[in-house]
Amino acid sequence: MKKTLTSIAIGIIALVVLNIASNYIYTRIDVTEDSRYTLSSAALQTVQNFTNPVIIDVLLEGQLPGEFVKLQSETKQILEEFKAENSNIKFNFINPLETTGSSENAIAEMQKLGLTPANVTVEENGKVSQEFVFPWAIVNYNNKTVKVALLKNKLGATTEERVTNSIQHLEYSFADAFSKLNIKDKKRIAVIKGNGELQDIYLADYLSTIKEYYNIGAFTLDSVASNPEKTLTQLKEYDLALIAKPTEPFTDKEKYVLDQYIVNGGKSMWLIDNVSMELDSLFNNEGKSLAFPRDLNLKDFFFKYGIRINPALVKDIYATQIVLAQGDGNNSQYNPVPWPFNPMVFSRNDHPINNNLEALRLQFANSIDVLNNNEYNKHILYYSSPLSTVVGTPNIISLDLVNKAPNKEEYNNGNKPLAVLVEGKFKSVYNNRVKPFALKNNKEVGTNNKMLVIADGDVIKNQISKGKPLQLGYDKWTNNAYGNKDFMVNSINYLLDDSGLINIRTKKVAIPFLDKEKIVAQKTKWQLINIALPVVLTLLFGLIFNYYRKHKYGK
Repeated sequence: MKKTLTSIAIGIIALVVLNIASNYIYTRIDVTEDSRYTLSSAALQTVQNFTNPVIIDVLLEGQLPGEFVKLQSETKQILEEFKAENSNIKFNFINPLETTGSSENAIAEMQKLGLTPANVTVEENGKVSQEFVFPWAIVNYNNKTVKVALLKNKLGATTEERVTNSIQHLEYSFADAFSKLNIKDKKRIAVIKGNGELQDIYLADYLSTIKEYYNIGAFTLDSVASNPEKTLTQLKEYDLALIAKPTEPFTDKEKYVLDQYIVNGGKSMWLIDNVSMELDSLFNNEGKSLAFPRDLNLKDFFFKYGIRINPALVKDIYATQIVLAQGDGNNSQYNPVPWPFNPMVFSRNDHPINNNLEALRLQFANSIDVLNNNEYNKHILYYSSPLSTVVGTPNIISLDLVNKAPNKEEYNNGNKPLAVLVEGKFKSVYNNRVKPFALKNNKEVGTNNKMLVIADGDVIKNQISKGKPLQLGYDKWTNNAYGNKDFMVNSINYLLDDSGLINIRTKKVAIPFLDKEKIVAQKTKWQLINIALPVVLTLLFGLIFNYYRKHKYGK
């Protein structure tokens, strides 16, 4: 008896000590095959500087479709991991319908905040219904607020595929939001002007998005003609130069300023159209227009880095749509039709910039030749499809093309590079060449640097409705959304990111879902196993137990 009481007392004391110790010692073990709950050091770094509560409202609560229950669960697990790193992380799951009273009010109020609901088709017991889900999180810290989109769209993907894709992005999405709240000294981006680049209203959505990360300023090269050295000194104050669809040639002095800026460590993003052609120019009585080469005087500039942008248009069977009017007068109908000069290009998911992105929409894109040049590492981020070809210029482009079925035999010159990332120790384009002007601190060889070249100036261009810019990647004519915005944001983050946060995007997770066809086919079977079998086993156990008692004690 004494030993029993001693053992009980020791057990109680050990339990008390264990509970006290658990308040001071905290550990979690990730036993998942893909280590989905093990946060990267870059992600953990984003929450270490929070000294006040970070309040996260996740709008995933209430009656949710099965796939979104999985997204809800995975979101909670990721936030638990961030909370384990910094106890100031606080999160709540909220049902927007409870606070607004109806789905109509919820949609209206959420859209005012820029939180677009997802319309999900739910099939249950042979009945199909439409449900609205708000896959968003709102992160608040001090006086700052950041919205986090939890659902990533993907053209042609099922809801399960979209949710899986979204779960892969969770760590990056929240780490990115936390980093925005922590930014104090923003890097600077120069939007180059003076050579017929895109107007600000066509860059508005993109620039308003990246201003959360960076300070942005317009920078004109006009002063190069009178004082090139001063212009270069001022340009060096920026960390990246964005050159978006120039239409006028660069002078040799302007090129030399940009060259020295790059050699001295400045990052650059070039969005180049080497062919003069716009869709609006086809909307005339003849429905056709001449596409001709555009000389920007940059051929030698890019050639130094092993790139040649061809004055030719990519024509692709995998194309996005344009809307054309068919019929006359009141009988006119506006129908979307595939337009082969607007390639729809898909990511190969082989780089942090393009990993898990929606298809891009390009417009009158050019092909790029990637030359053999071992001095630089060149990574092709996007190609045209295998069923594509190139059309040389000058050439007549006609809208009649939409009335002809594509002949696959003509589209036999595909997989053309469209976007190339160049990395390495950059050398001056004017190395061993006559310089356009004398420079006191001329530099021939620089440090490691990065440059992105895209053979389409419209990839960054947002549409306009009623004088206001629309979201980049959204086409108001077909109501389709493409991945242009994410691609451009990822690109600039990669070029300027020194913390490695962008590399979180390469993380892969495998999310198992139930097979819906098997659920329908085997529903009755598993209902019997889960409901009837336990009852039968209980009764059988009772009969055996009663028989055993009678047999043992009946004597």
